Amino acid sequence: MTSRTFTGWGRIAPTRAELAEPATAAEAGRLMSAAAPRIPRGLGRSYNNAAQCEGGVVISTARLNRLELDPATGLASCAAGVSLEQLMVAGLPGGWFVPVSPGTRQVTVGGAIAADVHGKNHHVAGSFARHVRSVDLVLPGGEPRTVTEQSDPELFWAAAGGMGLTGLIVRAVVQLKRVATSRVKVDTVRTADIDETMAVLAEHDRTFGYTVAWSDSLARGSSLGRSVVTSGDFAELADLPPAERADPFAFRPGARLGVPAWFPPGLINRYSVGLANEVWFRKAPRSRQGELQTIGTFFHTLDGIRNWNRVYGPGGFRQYQYVLPFGQEAAVRRSFELVSRARAASFVTVLKRFGEGDPGLLSFPMPGWTLALDVPARTRGLERLFGSLDRLVVEAGGRVYLAKDSRVPPGALAEMYPRLPEFRKLRAEFDPDGILASDLSRRLGL
Repeated sequence: MTSRTFTGWGRIAPTRAELAEPATAAEAGRLMSAAAPRIPRGLGRSYNNAAQCEGGVVISTARLNRLELDPATGLASCAAGVSLEQLMVAGLPGGWFVPVSPGTRQVTVGGAIAADVHGKNHHVAGSFARHVRSVDLVLPGGEPRTVTEQSDPELFWAAAGGMGLTGLIVRAVVQLKRVATSRVKVDTVRTADIDETMAVLAEHDRTFGYTVAWSDSLARGSSLGRSVVTSGDFAELADLPPAERADPFAFRPGARLGVPAWFPPGLINRYSVGLANEVWFRKAPRSRQGELQTIGTFFHTLDGIRNWNRVYGPGGFRQYQYVLPFGQEAAVRRSFELVSRARAASFVTVLKRFGEGDPGLLSFPMPGWTLALDVPARTRGLERLFGSLDRLVVEAGGRVYLAKDSRVPPGALAEMYPRLPEFRKLRAEFDPDGILASDLSRRLGL
């Protein structure tokens, strides 16, 4: 093992730990039988310190990357380190796509389960764990166990959204989604304000499988919450131009651009983001139907820029994501007012709707509105803004996302996650010595 400094994708709060990279489940089992605190880590796309363990051991799943796919059924048996991009590359030639995709495909299957990730289709497909048929865990102490929703629902739904604190996921079986092509047929609507944005999202959720809004976080007055709503479904073969029908599942992953290791601080600020927001909003059509887009364009725009997190400079950035239940539309509007008034420079500001949540003890989604913001960590007044948002979220009966939170107070978290005592009780049963621990779990007492 070697000593390394780790951060999350937001590049804040670095800590040092030993790095272990098991190549087999047996090696992972031996690592989990040791006494030192440890935590699993996939591709490091959690925005916070969920995959860091100061003074302990970080167990990378990078070498656990074998994949077997049944082309007839779409069942994929994946080692924990298999990325969603690998699943797409393997599945698309046979007409299979990942059932749920977050905003990046550079996420491992193990990480997708541990964070119970969601996508633009949550209103129809739920979150990732709903499509997982079984999980192979190595429990603290080294015991291997296969769990399913039917055989061991308590442990299964603790692992889903459990941020790696219930055991090391070494393999999972995932049901993929049948698609007819690799293109998405997209409608775009430019909305004037937050009320129109929410109305269009609600309308489009009834007719489209995927919906999302990019919102202007700095807009004020009558333009508060103005957005560009994109909604779509996978195209049928007949929707493609004749020249593309010979290769309907074409998929070309990879970044077109890269950000250098050092990027000057201060370039992402309210002035540059305000200009970028204006350009992005104005270049969008007022209304466009049936545009064919690639998977990369529709689902993973930022994956086209390698190491895009570096654009925030050495200070890094923080993401804030909440969900507020339906009926709390006034609170959603109030959150936009708070962000705009604080002049918080978030270019990646995303609003969408969730459907029914799953039984995960710490799973984030629930029926309602979810908003995500990316803000430079050195933004003046950021803690005050986030504190105001915390109070709004608690009062409205919502919660923040553990895969992205880097500063919510433990007391506020307990109000947001009413099943947290159940999670703590289960952890104490399976891990009485606290072998599994992360910087995140220590801060929040998970």
